[in-house]
Amino acid sequence: MTARRIRLASSARQRGVAIVTALLLTTLAVTIVASLFWQQQVQVRSIENQRMHLQTRWILRGALDWAKLILQQDNNDSPITAETSVWATALAETRLDDYIERERNDDEKYDATLSGRIHDAQSRYNLGNLAKNRDVNQDQLKVFQRLLEGLRLDGALAKNAAQEVARSQVMKVEAPKDGTPPPSTALPMDSREPLPPQRVDDLLAVAGFSTEAVEKLRPFVIVLPPDSDETAINVNMAPPELLAAMVEGFSVSEAANVVQFRKRTPFYKPEEFKTHVNRPVKAKITTKSDYFLVESHIRLGRAALDAEALIRRVKASAKVVWIREN
Repeated sequence: MTARRIRLASSARQRGVAIVTALLLTTLAVTIVASLFWQQQVQVRSIENQRMHLQTRWILRGALDWAKLILQQDNNDSPITAETSVWATALAETRLDDYIERERNDDEKYDATLSGRIHDAQSRYNLGNLAKNRDVNQDQLKVFQRLLEGLRLDGALAKNAAQEVARSQVMKVEAPKDGTPPPSTALPMDSREPLPPQRVDDLLAVAGFSTEAVEKLRPFVIVLPPDSDETAINVNMAPPELLAAMVEGFSVSEAANVVQFRKRTPFYKPEEFKTHVNRPVKAKITTKSDYFLVESHIRLGRAALDAEALIRRVKASAKVVWIREN
């Protein structure tokens, strides 16, 4: 009887071990399968995200093509750039669900929207005007100084910015008339000259400029590609603070009156603006702009893209100078 009990107990232990082993193997198999399904799901989600981000860039490309078309048409239809132009109307958030191709179930909710607007880049002060050929432009320095003071910022910062812009420029030397190569103006390798400014945020590298000051200046200044001459400011689009800075002895309230006047009667020639203010204008001005900022906000499901692009009109065409994604 004792031997039989021993055999029964041993058999019970073996069955218990077998059950535990089977459970462990089942658990391991389920874990492996679950891991494979998880990896597959991650890969599918990753591919889907990449696809949506790619689609947002195609939407951005379409938006920029639309902006170029609008600006080209405006260039053909109007001899001036004013607030009454079609391009100046902001694009409210527009749903694109019916225009985006994507496999999805009939009951799946999928948001696709586009919004943005076009800004006149020449309604802002171009920081590159502060210096030319490594020399500070004194008239432009005074304009920028008055703009800072009009925004309740330290006017002395204008000199620091002008010197930084001048130091970053490359000296242009005319070739001798005898045909010999011009002397080299390259700086020594150990020099610490700053890079030319590319965006408004580069002011943070100038002594005295704080984050708060740059944010206050952002709607009023810009950095445009370097040209042979200083970039003209569009008096039909410039804000009162900048108009007051350009005209000697002009207050912001007087400039605000000019803004109200030009809404009814825009200026067709720079001379009309000078006659209207009847005071010395210390900046190069124009009534038609060549540079425009296109602001785009794209939402596509989980993907989002905020971008800013600079477009330049050249005669009957328009081209994208740069695109910056935020």
